[in-house]
Amino acid sequence: MTKVYPNAAPTTMQQLLKLRPSNSALDAAAGQAVVLTVWKKSLLFNCNGFTVYDGKGNLVFRVDNYMASSGSEIVLMDAAGKPLLTMRRKRLSLGDNWLVYDGETATNPEFSVKKHVSILNTKCLAHVAAGRNKNVMYEIEGSYAQRCCAVYDEKKRRVAEIKQKETVGGVAFGVDVFRLHVGPELDSSVAMAIVILLDQMFGSTRRFST
Repeated sequence: MTKVYPNAAPTTMQQLLKLRPSNSALDAAAGQAVVLTVWKKSLLFNCNGFTVYDGKGNLVFRVDNYMASSGSEIVLMDAAGKPLLTMRRKRLSLGDNWLVYDGETATNPEFSVKKHVSILNTKCLAHVAAGRNKNVMYEIEGSYAQRCCAVYDEKKRRVAEIKQKETVGGVAFGVDVFRLHVGPELDSSVAMAIVILLDQMFGSTRRFST
């Protein structure tokens, strides 16, 4: 079986942002892009979550929701277990709407992610807005179920992309292991938060549980 993660040595966010991936569709002349491998599996035994590695096989992000049985709160952590972003389902909201906070704070959300529901635009999956505002910063289009979707900014520039991960022989790993391409315009932790919430909205499990 092909190895999903070469090693699990932690790395810092500064090291992550300095990586220069090869053959990335998001490579830019100015700045740097990164390619992450996302594994829909927690590091903890018998627990749902995510484990994310950089191009060198170093652990960079993790989600271990062993205490959030309600599925209304999800914490994105770094390799050492430090909370980076906390996602909370917005109460009394029409549709699937999440607020994302810095660290473990519970006030002044950094941004919100809302599921797009419309029969006129079937390509759009969700919108990302700053804080509690309704002004859209990013729009996600494509199919998360097929791990083929992209994040576009307000100028329709692609800033992140989800793709299926393949082995050297060209065999796909399946939907539980995929690549996250992040352009220099978008913070990789924000991109990963978007992935987590897309999984909540369109994934097979629809929510984390213990």
